[in-house]
Amino acid sequence: MTAVYGEDSGLVAVAIDWMDGPLVRLRDVELIARVPSEVRSDIHDLARREGASVRVNWSGDPEIAAWGVSMGAGQEMGLSPEGYAQRRDTVITYALLVGPELAEDPYGSELVIRWRDVREEEPNLGAWPVKAEQDRPHWDWTPLKGIGPLRFGMNPQQVAAALDEVPAARHGRYPFGQSREGFGAWMLHDDRFDAVGVTAHYSCGFGTPPTLGAVTVHGRIGPQIDFDGIRLIGMTVSAVDAALIKHLEEREIGLIIGCGGDLGPDGLNVYVRATRAGDAVVSEARFCKAAWEDHG
Repeated sequence: MTAVYGEDSGLVAVAIDWMDGPLVRLRDVELIARVPSEVRSDIHDLARREGASVRVNWSGDPEIAAWGVSMGAGQEMGLSPEGYAQRRDTVITYALLVGPELAEDPYGSELVIRWRDVREEEPNLGAWPVKAEQDRPHWDWTPLKGIGPLRFGMNPQQVAAALDEVPAARHGRYPFGQSREGFGAWMLHDDRFDAVGVTAHYSCGFGTPPTLGAVTVHGRIGPQIDFDGIRLIGMTVSAVDAALIKHLEEREIGLIIGCGGDLGPDGLNVYVRATRAGDAVVSEARFCKAAWEDHG
């Protein structure tokens, strides 16, 4: 778990991890390491009995100011038959527990932001629709060069034109980590395109305009991409992992493990990732140019 302290070094919040944290009970409701929809149902039942108000937080999970509880969920991990850590196809619950001074907006408080800043995360309304395979366009992929209509090295205007869509959200920063103007030009890091279902990630620096360096294809709604007959997007993560490992072993190709256990073939700079879909996860992937490091 993680303890968050205030300016006077007093404890103001505790984050309970979904895999390693202690089990925490609220009245008769177990909060940690459970199926999110079951915890949501139990919390709503308890709130009705006690007259408490339940809202949805940034991740689409229950948040109850009267109790100082904000729920979340993370991907469950397990062990392979060989004893290695492997990703499972489910998520389980974690909780942020706060004092009364932070209860009205736990993740909006400066103290919590210093621990985990979710302001640039895509907000969720509590639903995780997954587009059917037959409704997804199929894009070609040229390793280290680009995918679909996108080519690495494009500027943001070319990316938007190629996708025929205005970004739904843009993320970036000012130099030296400053959060206000007057400290150099704002540097664009990524554009999110919700209709197509991709995020464009840019290389940028002092005096260097942003150019496309990587593309994340969203698991729930993004286009389908194949790697030697293996469908990478919107699939069961464990099945993609198993197919990828088998394929690479048969061809004696190295396996790269990126952030969060993401898997990819050596030398191609693609990482199969996981994104939440309610109580489960589905696969998505990040495709990168040469010399681009996966940034999580």
